[in-house]
Amino acid sequence: MSGQGPEETASGTGGEAVPAPGEAVSGRFAAIDVQRLRWFVAVAEELHFARAARDLGIARQRLSRTVIELEEELGTKLFVPGAQPTELAESGRELLAAAKELIAAAEAAEPEPVDDGGERLRVGFVPGVTVTKWERIWADRFPDIRLHLVNVPMAEQESALREGRVDMCFVRLPIDREGMNAIPLYREVPVVVVPKDHPISLFDQVSTADLADERMQDAADLDEAAMTMELVAAVSGAAIVPHSIARLHHRKDLVYRTMTDVPETEIALAWPAASTGDLVEEFVGVVRGRSANSSRAPQVRTPERSAKQPVRKQSGKPAAKQGGKAAAKKPGKRRGR
Repeated sequence: MSGQGPEETASGTGGEAVPAPGEAVSGRFAAIDVQRLRWFVAVAEELHFARAARDLGIARQRLSRTVIELEEELGTKLFVPGAQPTELAESGRELLAAAKELIAAAEAAEPEPVDDGGERLRVGFVPGVTVTKWERIWADRFPDIRLHLVNVPMAEQESALREGRVDMCFVRLPIDREGMNAIPLYREVPVVVVPKDHPISLFDQVSTADLADERMQDAADLDEAAMTMELVAAVSGAAIVPHSIARLHHRKDLVYRTMTDVPETEIALAWPAASTGDLVEEFVGVVRGRSANSSRAPQVRTPERSAKQPVRKQSGKPAAKQGGKAAAKKPGKRRGR
């Protein structure tokens, strides 16, 4: 009996290509997005959710929910339930091996970043901040200088600035002001979010005393506000968040009411003091509402604008008539050079 050669093993008896074992495993998980794979790998290698979350710069609750979603999606447990310390299940080990292959393939397929040499300003913003108006003004004023807007989790608002991932960032105070410039912009009123049929929904305004007997959901992590809203809807509790966050995660089954005795939150525009430059100053001017001609910084000129000399308007005054004072004035003698 003759043995099969490599070609026969790869092709099978029917002539159709049969994936190698490693390819088959990777294929099962190919639909999982790379970010979730990276988060799973962090936990699988660390075998500790809190440390993995810290290394990733995300909330532990968010990381745990991602793993739970993966388990539900795959229909299997990735970690041994109740194991102390955390232990990978057989399916988890299988996913870990495939995830590393898929992540490596995704990184290899990413195109090299192209630097076109043009100027740009990278501005981050935390959840709840709307930047559309300032983006429009910047585009009108500096059409050849790209404004790159970056959605920054609130947990990373300071690290994004200090690590240079963004040049400026709309942050929610407080932040460590050491080496930072920050311009307070506006305050946000806090609101309480409750189910639509909750008795509190009949109020116009609410105090903390009105919530004394309520089951309050922890809403400190605003990056997890969507999950907080789900919990409020599911268990008929309540949560206090800034007004913009309640708007951002609005649901038909929830309502929000203004709180009267909870401190407001404050939004500011921050940037590293050492990075202050013309583009930064110009964006500060845009945010503060200064016109193009009233900016305190040296005006940033694009190549197109630099080539065009400003057109001087006519004064509107009639030219001096022949024989008038201007015409009658005799020119003085020219001095020799």
